Amino acid sequence: MKFNKAAAVGTVALASALALTACSGNGGDASSTSSSAPSASAADYSSLSGTITAGGSSAQANVQAAWTAAFQAQAGGVKVNYDKSQGSGGGVTNWLNGSYDFAGTDAALSAEQFTQAKTTCGPDGAVNIPVYLSGVSIVYKLDGVSKLNLDAKTIASIFAGKITTWNDPAIAALNSGTSLPATPISVVHRSDGSGTTANFTTYLHQQAPSVWTWDSGTAWPNSVGSGQQGGSGVVNTVEAGNGTIGYADQSSIGNATQASIEVGSTGKFVKYSEAAATKALDQSGQITPQSDGDLTVKIDTTKISDTSAYPIPLLSYDVVCKSFKNADQGKITAAYLGFVVSKTGQQVGAKNAGAAPLPDSFLTKAAKTLAAVK
Repeated sequence: MKFNKAAAVGTVALASALALTACSGNGGDASSTSSSAPSASAADYSSLSGTITAGGSSAQANVQAAWTAAFQAQAGGVKVNYDKSQGSGGGVTNWLNGSYDFAGTDAALSAEQFTQAKTTCGPDGAVNIPVYLSGVSIVYKLDGVSKLNLDAKTIASIFAGKITTWNDPAIAALNSGTSLPATPISVVHRSDGSGTTANFTTYLHQQAPSVWTWDSGTAWPNSVGSGQQGGSGVVNTVEAGNGTIGYADQSSIGNATQASIEVGSTGKFVKYSEAAATKALDQSGQITPQSDGDLTVKIDTTKISDTSAYPIPLLSYDVVCKSFKNADQGKITAAYLGFVVSKTGQQVGAKNAGAAPLPDSFLTKAAKTLAAVK
């Protein structure tokens, strides 16, 4: 999905419509049902001014563009610059170096990074705030094959270099009636530090540990295939070839063909949808704080049993200091992130970037954490 000027106009219109709805007598909530989740429309951003500098997760690129357009429509004095070229790893590094007000990352800060953050932020340290829910899509390009089923063991075997041709018996067994050519498989993976890689390798390690013996992490762990910068780099390379396969956040796959993924060993194969991603998080995610106010979520994909859930969820965070050295900078950053985790912000993300709105319980906790940022 590409976010363009036309989409920006639609985003602003949506934000305005949601704001009007929120003020129309339902207690300030941007939805039509009662909820404890925060509404951005209850906030007045008109007096804010300044520039927010951030970057990181390429998975967040489209949704950050949508959020920025909608927020700046209400906070005309604030400019938000989000650099999507860094990837999660580069975003966190730049944030730890003091270059960013917040970092977008598809992998929560590690314990070591939490310790480093005390140098960046001061003794109060930092918090991970879940902001964006999507899925890791398996994209492929294989002439003559428009539908493909894959399970975790087969995916792990392909990306581990153990299955090397498309007519391998393991792939054929999952795709009865499909004529699979003997074309060699060309694997494409991320070359940069990537939270999408972390989410994907977590899935492989949890679901197929006998095949995927590497630990999960932001760096691609083996020499199989070719590495490309960013999710768009992976997708473009897959699309340019034949017999290619890669992984990317759903929002970046555009018109690429995605495989259907088996839910556990149920025999049911699912493609990404917003509802399927939310069901996956509901079953597999548990908030496990690393510090006071932190909202790190541990995802165990082996707990996903709902046959309509998407088996490879991707949860992305914005990482921010609890205390800013410049109080005004802290105020505008917390205001922007507060918009992001509001009902309005989440609906803007769903409308314009195919994001799955986070559960209300997550949003309420995020709003509470951000209220303490100063």
